[in-house]
Amino acid sequence: MKRLICCALVSMLWTASFSQNDVVDEVVWVVGDEAILRSDVERLRNDYGNTIKGNPYCAIPEQLAVQKLFLHQAELDSITASEGEVNQYVDAEINRRVMMAGSKEKLEEYMRMPMTQIREELTELKRAELLAQRVTQQLTKDIKVTPAEVRRHYKDMPEDSLPFIPTQVEVQILVQHPKITREEIERVKSQLRGWSERVTSGTTSFSALARMFSQDEGSARQGGDLGFFGKADMDPAFSNVAFSLTDPRKVSKVVQSEFGFHIIQLIEKRGDKIRARHILRRPEVDPKDIEACLARLDSISQDIKDERFTFDIGAREISDDKDTRNNHGLMVNTKESTGERTTRFEMGELPGEISRIVNGMEIGEISKPFTMIDSKGREVCAIVKLKNRIPAHRASITEDFQILKGAVEEQKRSEYIQKWIREKQKSTYIRIKQGWGECEFMYPGWVK
Repeated sequence: MKRLICCALVSMLWTASFSQNDVVDEVVWVVGDEAILRSDVERLRNDYGNTIKGNPYCAIPEQLAVQKLFLHQAELDSITASEGEVNQYVDAEINRRVMMAGSKEKLEEYMRMPMTQIREELTELKRAELLAQRVTQQLTKDIKVTPAEVRRHYKDMPEDSLPFIPTQVEVQILVQHPKITREEIERVKSQLRGWSERVTSGTTSFSALARMFSQDEGSARQGGDLGFFGKADMDPAFSNVAFSLTDPRKVSKVVQSEFGFHIIQLIEKRGDKIRARHILRRPEVDPKDIEACLARLDSISQDIKDERFTFDIGAREISDDKDTRNNHGLMVNTKESTGERTTRFEMGELPGEISRIVNGMEIGEISKPFTMIDSKGREVCAIVKLKNRIPAHRASITEDFQILKGAVEEQKRSEYIQKWIREKQKSTYIRIKQGWGECEFMYPGWVK
């Protein structure tokens, strides 16, 4: 019965495609009951440009088809990603891209689309990536390798076949937040209280205000709706207030989190998760306060150079960055695909502004103060110290054991996932439009 329904749906999808010579869009693949449109392929071809290996009209649909298999498995295993989680990833990615481009305007110019469209596409992409990662982690969670397996794997491998490790750096950072005046904080709080009163009195809906005024651009487009999330998914201060709400007609008090100030409205509760909407506002920082913050950091940097205290102590006692403060300022690189944490970064893995500054530094050198956008979307001031630079080299079992161990584990995970994809192809309904299947696919089982 399920297959009959699927086939009927597929027939409808093919029939709904535009036809004749003036095709605007069309279904080019169907995987299970999910369609892949020509417009999906064209969008990714434009995004990836010349980085795609081989024929993009073969590689991209196959990539999307594999993604559909992961998303279907996520649905079967009840693996989810809340709107709040996805928005956090999207915010971090947009901040990273803005830092790389130099400004939002330059990013829009480079990507040839407005920020709203960039966010929309990134939201779709990040949700799929997050679900695929969680499915992969679930499928391969028991794969481990022993030290003996690692040594056997590389024992007779020629040196020029060992993994090549690009230049890596270890960086310490000391962050200071520019001071925000009490008047500015009160202005933001008063603004949020005023909107709360308008919602409570029935003058305006919360969702309408969120669309107009919330600075959380991802949820603002959804009327502030964060979707369902667990208590641990959000900033603790935000979660404590959100989970204390019981009446969907009420609006929370103003709550401060790492991201700024919020008001929250409950939508519904479901088990240990809730669905809520919010409005986020960030106080504006006066340029004079940024200059004062940079001057303060310049003085701190000089004290470190004069050996009044070390960078380690300064980062632990003075830095406002709680993510690195307890690690003596040492930045940690968390690999999205595996969750692995390391203090080593390739230059392209560092935030753009930090990468640009570190690139020309000597080991032990402390930078001049600079401004950057942090992972919470705030403008902050910082100094960095280059703790170590590891030149590009061929990996060795003595110096790079953890990297080699990770490479063997990743190979075993990859082999397992490839086998899983081939098995899923056999049990999944697949149809490819004529002219789109004449390819040398990585997984030949698409064509049946």
